[in-house]
Amino acid sequence: MNLPTPSIEYSLIAPMLIVFGAAVLGVLLEAVLPRRLRYPAQVALSLAALIGAFVAVVLVARDMHGGNGTTAVMGAVAVDRPALFLQGTIVLVGILGVLLIGERRIAVPDRGAERGGLDAFTPQASAIAGSVAEKQATAAGVIQTEVFPLTMFAVGGMLLFPAADDLLTMFIALEVLSLPLYLLCGLARRRRLLSQESSLKYFLLGAFSSAFFLYGAAMLYGYAGTLSLPGIAEAVSADTGSRSLALIGIALLLVGVLFKVGAVPFHSWIPDVYQGAPTPITAFMAAATKIAAFGAMLRLFYVALPGLHDDWRPVLWTIAIATMAVGTVTAVTQNDVKRMLAYSAVAHSGFILTGVVAGNESGLSSTLFYLFAYGFSTVGAFAVVGLVRDADGEEDTALARWAGLGKRYPLVGIVFSLFLLAFAGIPLTSGFVSKFAVFKAAGEGGAIPLVVVGVVASAIAAYFYVRVIVLMFFTDRPDDAPTVVVPSVLTTAVVVVTAAVTFLLGALPQPLLDLANAANRFL
Repeated sequence: MNLPTPSIEYSLIAPMLIVFGAAVLGVLLEAVLPRRLRYPAQVALSLAALIGAFVAVVLVARDMHGGNGTTAVMGAVAVDRPALFLQGTIVLVGILGVLLIGERRIAVPDRGAERGGLDAFTPQASAIAGSVAEKQATAAGVIQTEVFPLTMFAVGGMLLFPAADDLLTMFIALEVLSLPLYLLCGLARRRRLLSQESSLKYFLLGAFSSAFFLYGAAMLYGYAGTLSLPGIAEAVSADTGSRSLALIGIALLLVGVLFKVGAVPFHSWIPDVYQGAPTPITAFMAAATKIAAFGAMLRLFYVALPGLHDDWRPVLWTIAIATMAVGTVTAVTQNDVKRMLAYSAVAHSGFILTGVVAGNESGLSSTLFYLFAYGFSTVGAFAVVGLVRDADGEEDTALARWAGLGKRYPLVGIVFSLFLLAFAGIPLTSGFVSKFAVFKAAGEGGAIPLVVVGVVASAIAAYFYVRVIVLMFFTDRPDDAPTVVVPSVLTTAVVVVTAAVTFLLGALPQPLLDLANAANRFL
């Protein structure tokens, strides 16, 4: 029996190789470099690798010459336009995430305590502190530099997840992106118990969901005799008998993927993990994980399972409606900003599912646009949340204590309001164009009732977003009101870029829409 000679198309998978190479090199730097050199070396390495990966994505896309794409690594990886669009989005979000994680300025409260770590910033009040004390505090501050190679491993897994063309590769990518995130969620230097609790919850529930995914892959292999997504599609189209085994496999696969996107009823981990994880990690995870997981879901349903469209579509209808309803209604009752944003993320998973349910090319392109726009807005919103601190330099996310914040810090209030309005889908923001695109695609696909539910849910969601804006600008401040800290250039750059993208995609969305429309077909 002549077996094919293994071949690896290094140029096609260059973005992933660059990121994984930087992750391995980052681990080596942790072992050999002295402590004082680790931070600048890790930040520089991570940013250089991500920028290089983005350039590689652009070059691979340019070399397609108008084709739909090809496969690499003996058919395990699909290099097509949707995969490259998602990879470029993930890399850009990864750059913003590394900038936030790299924030290392030390929170020095008035009483002189020293702070450091992932969630450490310099409060505005510390400007009056003596320069000698500030330099000593900065020198004493410690940042956990192991977060950078962990983040790079997670990004590498996210790049592979939506590009995997067989279920085994997809499962490996799922684990590679998940395991570093479990660790990163528990690395807060303060609020350790809350952070470690969130990490443990994420790990246990994530392990169960991964087991469901693997069992579903085994069921589909038993049905089709192959793990290849195109091979499964061929088996489905050729089968005229019972498809019970395939349907069971699809249901089990859905558990694993829906857990990652935070859809109901697999959403219970999101508020606890978002609240307990360090805010920079929450920002990165909330945006990048959703992009990668929805990309994998699109590939599963559009490549492997289009022949079972009539079977899985009603299930996704139900899940999308439940996700929009539960996320929206629960967010209204939240008294913590991070938990409110967490349930908002659940609701947005429902909105994005309407694009997946559409089952047409418009659904694919609108979902890609939504993921890009939502990723930037989410990173920006959590970046602003990380700037609000109490007198001890701790993050202050109690909603009632944000009263009057916009009047005292107008710029911060305006920027955060922009992100909230984008989440609400108000015109001239990226959120409006995103929701309009997915609802239009769902309507074209015959899912009019789903669109009606989405519009009603958006109207309800606007209430709790506007409530925060009213609280910040039209409510008197409490006596122990928090302070907005002065970030370094890293966090400032993240907030400026995300705010600019959120506004520009609302005012001038056509270039990105054209790019998404060009990526509306899988290989």
